[in-house]
Amino acid sequence: MSQVTIYTTEHCGYCEAAKSLLKSKGIAFSETKVARDDGAKRVELLAKSGMKTFPQIFHNDKLIGGFTELAELDRAQGLDSLKG
Repeated sequence: MSQVTIYTTEHCGYCEAAKSLLKSKGIAFSETKVARDDGAKRVELLAKSGMKTFPQIFHNDKLIGGFTELAELDRAQGLDSLKG
């Protein structure tokens, strides 16, 4: 089964935009909120994705990227591939 996971942080407009886009396309996802002071989780994500920014979006543990990459995938009509 296809699984989308989005890592977000508080007060993040791009995180909200990414979640809104996924919802509008009917794509189910799980969200993990990462606190600004959770250094351990941020280091873990940096090692996994190479990214310091949020959101960080994964499909079946493969990095999609952030909101910009998600929006590009949508423009290329590739979001349907993320549906379960």
